[in-house]
Amino acid sequence: MADDKLFAKVGRTCPAGTILFRDGEAGSEMYVLTSGRIRIFKEVRGEEKTLATLGAGEFFGEMAILNDKPRTASAQVVEEAEMLVIDGKTFGAMVVSNTEIAVRLIRKLASRLDNANELIDILMHKDPKARVILGLSREAEYSGEPMEDGGVRVPLNNAGLARQVGLPVKEVENVLARLFRLGILEDDEQGFRIPDTLRLHEFLEFLQMQEKFGDA
Repeated sequence: MADDKLFAKVGRTCPAGTILFRDGEAGSEMYVLTSGRIRIFKEVRGEEKTLATLGAGEFFGEMAILNDKPRTASAQVVEEAEMLVIDGKTFGAMVVSNTEIAVRLIRKLASRLDNANELIDILMHKDPKARVILGLSREAEYSGEPMEDGGVRVPLNNAGLARQVGLPVKEVENVLARLFRLGILEDDEQGFRIPDTLRLHEFLEFLQMQEKFGDA
């Protein structure tokens, strides 16, 4: 629970369904979630794709006040939420005066940098099959939703995956079709479902061995 005085000053309570901001809008505030849940999503060809679901202790929306650029995704309240709404000036003062906040921000930005470096590594691969599998693995790690049976739901469609790995949609669909046939990947109403991420990695290793030593 946020400090009562701080919450009284910059706190906000929002009911489920509230849209906090939309992709492409200018942003002048960031949010620190103290209770409830928030969904981060993008619209792809008229369909909403969930990128992440955030819980208490998470912060989001900070990039808009750090780089003064439009929002890159939308945010919606899933469960009634309490949050601190912080503008750029207040955020700067908090970073200077609170080491914990500064460290958490650095860690989050470092994680995003790792994410970007992984994407560069994926784009360096010449084999489209490797690109698609690595792209799925990356999404499972960063935005995947763990399921009760041990699988992972990846909120991404064919076109979104194709954009991320730098391949034509048709080429991506050919690789996905093979993964579906092998049972490594399954269709899901919100994107893809990976029943066992280990099998995905093992199949990639098999393809790499095949490329190294030639087709059997």
